[in-house]
This record gives sequence, structure tokens and C-alpha cells, in this order.
Amino acid sequence: MMRLLSVAVFFVTWWIASLFVGSAKLPPPPDVLQAIIAQARTGALFLNLGATLARVAVSFVLAMALGTAIGYWMGRQRVADRLGDPWLIVLLNLPALVIIVLAYIWAGLTETAAIAAIAINKLPTAVVTLREGTRALDPSLDEMARIFDFPRGKAFRHVVLPQLAPYIAAASRSGLALIWKIVLVAEFLGRPNGVGFEIGVAFQLFDIPLLLAYSLTFAAIIFVIETALVQPFEARLSRWRPRAA
Repeated sequence: MMRLLSVAVFFVTWWIASLFVGSAKLPPPPDVLQAIIAQARTGALFLNLGATLARVAVSFVLAMALGTAIGYWMGRQRVADRLGDPWLIVLLNLPALVIIVLAYIWAGLTETAAIAAIAINKLPTAVVTLREGTRALDPSLDEMARIFDFPRGKAFRHVVLPQLAPYIAAASRSGLALIWKIVLVAEFLGRPNGVGFEIGVAFQLFDIPLLLAYSLTFAAIIFVIETALVQPFEARLSRWRPRAA
């Protein structure tokens, strides 16, 4: 209920602001809704949303898989942590735009270059989160697994993974919010379709309703994914932890 109220306040504020600023600079919600309907009727809306969502999904899975593995390794092995830490510092502070441009220069304006650049931008945040989660593992539980002679796979699945689950969920949640923004930049610079590409077209045409139509539609999809999938997933993974009184 509070979420719906917050969304309603957002639209009311937007509508009032458009009255003061002027519809030429800030189109009211009905104008943007007309642009959304027009794009949906031609099929362009669904085509571009699908292309962007596919890039988000592939890049997200790739970055999370590699980030989880590398973060766990660095958290467990001091030598790996010392060797990898300078790389993390560089990647964390290197602008996403630089990585995307370099990927396009080196590999061309290809889908592979876009996916790789997006995944690399997300990778260091996942590594850092999982590294800190691995460092926070309870050593007494590891000792218990050794005493009871748990096989390595069983110990990881039943002892380590439940402790890492909140960190994986946190990395996933922050990563989803980050990665789709980077996808839009990659599409804006070098892809022939997607929400970012359409935003670039709208910018060139000074078509603010079209720009807002694609931006808000995709933001709404991410909002639904966050509410319906990510938050319940995070709550489920963390349910074994005691709650504060």
C-alpha cells in the first residue's frame, strides 16, 4: 500500500511540475502515456525492451557468476586477495564510459563487446561484496564441518552458502540497479536497438515524450522485478538469521 501511495505521489508531483515548467520541457503523464501507446502499437516498444532486457540478463548472470567465484576465492586466500586488490581498485574507479568505449574500439561495435563491457563494469562490485561476505564467515562452523568430516561440496552447500546468501542477495540487488544503467550507455553508444538506442534517437530529435516513454517503461519493469523477485529472494535467503527485537 505504501509503495502504491509513493508511486501516486510521484505522478502527482510530476504533473504539477509540468504545469509550472511547461509541457515543452516536461510533458505531463498523459503525453508520455500517448507516446508509450504509440510505440507499443508499432511493436517497437516490445522489441527494444526485449533487446535491453536480454543484455541485462546475460551481463548480470555473467558478472554475478564470476564475481561470486572470484570474491569467494579472494576472501579465502590471502595471496589471491593481495594480487587481486589492485585490479579491484582500478576497475572500481575506472568510469563505465571508458570501459565501453575501449571495448567497442578493441572488439568493434558488436554484441559481444557490449556484453563484455557491461559485465566488467559490474564485476568489481560483486567481487568486493562477496569477498567481505567470505571474510565474515563463522570459523566455528567451518571447524564443525571438519570435525563431522563433511565432504567439501556438502560443507559448501550447507555451511558456507547459507552464510553467503545475504551477500549474494545484496550484490544481486545493487547489481541489477547498476547494470541496466550501464546497458543503456552501451546501447546509446553502439547498438542498433534497445532502450538506450531509442533514448539516443529521442535526444537527437528533442522528443522528450519519447525519451520519457522508454525511460519510465523500462524503469517500471525493473521496479516490478525488484519487488516481485529480488526482494522476496533476499528475504527467503535471510530467513534463517535471527531478527533484531
